[in-house]
Amino acid sequence: MLDRDGFRPNVGIILLNQKNQVFWGKRIRTHSWQFPQGGIDRGETPEQAMYRELHEEVGLKPEHVRIIARTRDWLRYEVPDRYIRRDARGHYKGQKQIWYLLQLVGQDWNLNLRATNHPEFDAWRWNDYWVPLDVVVEFKRGVYEMALTELARFLPRSDHRNRFLRGGMRHREGGAGNEPPHEAGAEPQLPAAPFELPPGGSFEPDPQTATAPRPQRGRHAP
Repeated sequence: MLDRDGFRPNVGIILLNQKNQVFWGKRIRTHSWQFPQGGIDRGETPEQAMYRELHEEVGLKPEHVRIIARTRDWLRYEVPDRYIRRDARGHYKGQKQIWYLLQLVGQDWNLNLRATNHPEFDAWRWNDYWVPLDVVVEFKRGVYEMALTELARFLPRSDHRNRFLRGGMRHREGGAGNEPPHEAGAEPQLPAAPFELPPGGSFEPDPQTATAPRPQRGRHAP
């Protein structure tokens, strides 16, 4: 379902634990890490789609979470043609997303990556809220920055400065705020650059482009 401008309605989910760390999921059979998200079906409200995707992707029910806030309006990103299936080019342009900030009121063991027969993730971890933009695929960085920044003021306890722009590499390799994956056999380290395919997308990461460039601003630990 596309709007008149070629954008697919979608919801994104930032799920917090009691330490204001966020759920970070590893896409099944890939080395990509991301927030839960998914398309809005015809006839659904964004909130209904959010609860459906929350259960389908991480196994949580409405009683396991509390809605803290959502973005005021749609946040859009365009997908480069090279990531779009040929038969979708010309009418599919990208995604428009409503982002929700949720508080987990249940327990870690309530999360279930196998809640459906079509799992999206095969491992997960709690990661620092201020995700480093240099490990997000380039065309999605703007949406991540806007969603995290807009929703940061609703955190129960937080430093609202844009630390993900200044200290992006600080937590990549098991630093404070990054816990090991919660699925047996999963690789413990974060990949260099998480990629999420758009609907209908198909590609093999090119070694020349698999590592996203570092932002020009801020300092990064080696």
